[in-house]
Amino acid sequence: MRKNKNIIAYCHIKDNTISVNGSTLLTKKSQLSFAEFSKQVYKEKTIAYPKFFKMDNLSKLAFLASEVLLENISSKDKENMAIVLSNKSSSLDTDKKHQDAINDKENYFPSPAVFVYTLPNIAIGEISIRHQIKGENAFFVSNTFNEKLISQYASTLIQNEKSTHILCGWVDFDDDKYHAFMYLVAEDGDHKYSQEFIKKIYNEN
Repeated sequence: MRKNKNIIAYCHIKDNTISVNGSTLLTKKSQLSFAEFSKQVYKEKTIAYPKFFKMDNLSKLAFLASEVLLENISSKDKENMAIVLSNKSSSLDTDKKHQDAINDKENYFPSPAVFVYTLPNIAIGEISIRHQIKGENAFFVSNTFNEKLISQYASTLIQNEKSTHILCGWVDFDDDKYHAFMYLVAEDGDHKYSQEFIKKIYNEN
């Protein structure tokens, strides 16, 4: 029997604003850098996870979006959850910081703490550790958000009963330009899953 796919909730983070299901959850002054914005969000949501401050910007962005979407999801549902994300810039923002350290001949000391984030799928790892998610995961890199690819991947996981819940989306960060768009897919949900619906909500705000 073919299983249904529905959207439980979706989230955007961009322009120092977080919105959930089309409604603004919080917004901050436009002149704040992402580092300042993310720190304020962390404190206001009273997140107790000190490792957050060691993460690179891409991981922080993905982490905050997942916090919003997963705060009401049970531990049991997280056990059967997969994560499928994508972006355009890969880990370029961190790659450049690492390269700058290599290029500095007078102060040559590439940091292992920076180097560890020179792969985009580390963002998935941070979410998985935080929420004890042990399911399938994938991180794709493409010029634009490829909903068709993610839809096919998510459908296969649900149809083959590999996952009951899938955290999907686009998380891109480069030179303080950022956009996180995440949505949670399951058999039950308020919105019927379709590529048209995903395209529509991706372009919100």
